[in-house]
Amino acid sequence: MSAALLAACGSNADSSTASHGQANVAYAGSLQLLNEHTVGPAFAKATGYGYSGRGAGSFGLSKEISSGEISPNVFESIGAAPITQLEPSRTSWYVSFAASPIVVVYNPHTSYAPTLKLISQGKLPLSRLFKLFASKGFLLGRTNPNTDPQGQAFYEMVELGVRRLHLPKGLVQQDLGPVDNPAQVFSETSLEARLEAGQLDAASAFESQAIQLHLPYISLPASINFGSSSLAKDYATASLTLSGGSVVHGVPLLVDATVLGHNATSAADAFVRYQLQTAGRRAFVHAGYNVFRPIFVGTRVPRSLRNTR
Repeated sequence: MSAALLAACGSNADSSTASHGQANVAYAGSLQLLNEHTVGPAFAKATGYGYSGRGAGSFGLSKEISSGEISPNVFESIGAAPITQLEPSRTSWYVSFAASPIVVVYNPHTSYAPTLKLISQGKLPLSRLFKLFASKGFLLGRTNPNTDPQGQAFYEMVELGVRRLHLPKGLVQQDLGPVDNPAQVFSETSLEARLEAGQLDAASAFESQAIQLHLPYISLPASINFGSSSLAKDYATASLTLSGGSVVHGVPLLVDATVLGHNATSAADAFVRYQLQTAGRRAFVHAGYNVFRPIFVGTRVPRSLRNTR
């Protein structure tokens, strides 16, 4: 199924399970394929609870939850910052359990594809990639740093890459332009669809998305791909000024989840627990994520989840 179709889809619980409660999940757009086609349906089948999902940029979802525009009972974010923005009124904890590094996916049918393939194979140096981004006519896509952690990390990845490869500092601006450059910035749920349609030469993505969509991609060194907790200090040396003037620093991009609301349902607890147990972990691994022992941060973690530590 194409990403274009997936961008428009969500899932609703079978009416026969509605009386048992429903997990209403707001999730980072990069989790769309996994949640809508694997985890959500499998969770509903295994537990009898209903499932409904909605994907978008994590910071954007956090703002919609904070304003009351949407009222999910589970929030899955990339990076903890969008969740901690909801503390203490809507939650007081989160759990980290998976990660996927940033990669550069590319369309195999554009005029730049042969060069990108050689870079992916290590037959051309990685420095060529950052110079290619700045080429006239090269169509690069990325998500909005103002609303999406991947968008922030991709911008910061270019900064780190240019620095570590000793390329001219001005190349960052040549590659990316303004933070919200309208020629490059698209919604997370439509970005890969545009790439597949040939509207872009290359785009930002998580490795898990590239694997699930069967897209060719260029892997990046761990020192700049934001996929390792052990390199948090290195990532933090990159920074970005958002459109509103606030400055953010690079952080590892982990999958974090929490249950929202003082009257959170057992279905919400069950959804988070499902992802931390064997079947859920297996689904994440199959989708290209690196999973690790759950790390709980904060207070008042639901009792039903504590034994999954």
